[in-house]
Amino acid sequence: MEIYSKGDEESSRNRPIISGEQLDIEAYASLYQGRTKIARLMFIAEHCCDNASMQLEALRMAYDEIKKGEDTQLFREVLQKIDGRLGPNYTMDVAWCDSVDRKAEQRKKKLETELNAYKTNLIKESIRMGYNDFGDFYYSHGALGDAFKSYFCARDYCTTSKHIIQMHMRAILVSIETGQFTHLTSYVSKAEQKPEALEPVTVEKLRCAAGLAHLEAKKYDLAARKFLEVGPDLGSSYNEVIASQDVATYGGLCALASFDRAELKACSKVIDNVSFQNFLELVPEVRELINDFYSCHYGSCLDYLGNLKANLLLDIHLHDHVETLYDQIRNKALIQYTHPFVSVDLQIMANVFKTSIAGLEKELETLITDNQIQARIDSHNKILYARHPDQKNATFQRVLQTGNEFDQDVRAMLLRANLLRAEGNSLMNL
Repeated sequence: MEIYSKGDEESSRNRPIISGEQLDIEAYASLYQGRTKIARLMFIAEHCCDNASMQLEALRMAYDEIKKGEDTQLFREVLQKIDGRLGPNYTMDVAWCDSVDRKAEQRKKKLETELNAYKTNLIKESIRMGYNDFGDFYYSHGALGDAFKSYFCARDYCTTSKHIIQMHMRAILVSIETGQFTHLTSYVSKAEQKPEALEPVTVEKLRCAAGLAHLEAKKYDLAARKFLEVGPDLGSSYNEVIASQDVATYGGLCALASFDRAELKACSKVIDNVSFQNFLELVPEVRELINDFYSCHYGSCLDYLGNLKANLLLDIHLHDHVETLYDQIRNKALIQYTHPFVSVDLQIMANVFKTSIAGLEKELETLITDNQIQARIDSHNKILYARHPDQKNATFQRVLQTGNEFDQDVRAMLLRANLLRAEGNSLMNL
C-alpha cells in the first residue's frame, strides 16, 4: 500500500461543529440540587477569573441557593468572594445568620435530649434514627466531618440490610462532598454485598459513585466501565451528586481514552450500548465525537473536543483530568490513524490533526519511543514508515516451534509405550 493520501476527508464532510459558547450557568445549575449545586457554582466562580460576568453570575446563584438552606459558614464564604460587587441585595444578612444559628442551637439541644432518652431505653431502632437525625442536622449546617461520624455511629444499631445500605449511601454522599474518595469504593462494595435489599435506582447510584471514585484515582478504564453500566433508572434521582449528562460526558471521555476501537463498538460498551445511548442523546457533542473517533474522522472529533474543553475545565470532577484525557484520546487517534498503512505523508497527517509537521514529529517520536507505534520517521522526506515484522523469519520460528513440540510429543508417547510394555512383562513373569 502506498502513501496514505486521504487529506481532504474533513472538507468533504460538512458536519456542523458546536460553537465554543459560554457555559449557560443557569441551565447547568438547574441539573443539580443541594450542596453539590452550590459547590459546582463556587467552583465555576473560582476557575473563571478571566470572565467577570460569568464569575459574578455563579456567585449570585450560589448566594441565592445558600439562603435556601442553613449553612451560615458557607454563606460567609460566598460573601467574601462576592466582595460587594453584586450591589446592596447581596451583602451580609446578619438577621438571617443569627436566626439560622439560633434555631440550629435549639435543634441540636432537642436532638441530644432525644438521643439520650433513646439510649436510656435501649431502643435500637430509635437510637439509629437519632444518629441519622444528628447526621442530617450536621450535614445541612456544613459540619460534614461530624455528619460522617454520626452516620457511622448508626451502624451498630442497624437491624436490617436496608438500614445498612442507607447508612453506606449517606457515607458515600458525605465522602464525595468532602472529596474523600480513598475509601469510597469500599463503601460501594459493602452496600453491593446486600443485593436482596438494593432497589434498582440504588444500584445505579452505586455505579455512579464507583465511577467517580475510579475517575478521581485516574483509573479511566474502570471509571468508563462503571459509567457505561448505569441504566435509565437513574434519571434525576442522584442530582445531589451527578446528573445524567455527566454520566454521558464522564463515561464517553474515559471510554475514548482507554478503550480500543473494537471495545467502542461492542454492544456492551459504547456505540452499540442501547442504555448508554440514552445518556449520550442528552449530550449530542459527546455522542458525535465518539462516532467521529470510531469512524476515523479525527479532524471533526478534535473540533468537538476543542469546543468542549473550556466548559469541561469548569466541571468540579473533570477539571483535574481534562488534559490527561485529551492527551490519551489524541494519542489513540494518532496510533489508530497510522495503524493500517505502510507509509503516511506527515504533511497530510498534520493537516488532519491540525498541527505543524514539527509538532506532529515530536508526538510521533514519543509514541515510537514508548513502543505504541512501530514505525520510523523519514525527517527529510516527511514520511512515516511502518515497521512490519519479518514474515519469513516469523514463519520459520513458528515451524521450528511446531517441530519442537512434535518431537516432545513423540518422545512422551514412546516413553509411555515403553512403560506399558515393561509393566506387561512384569505381570507375565508373576
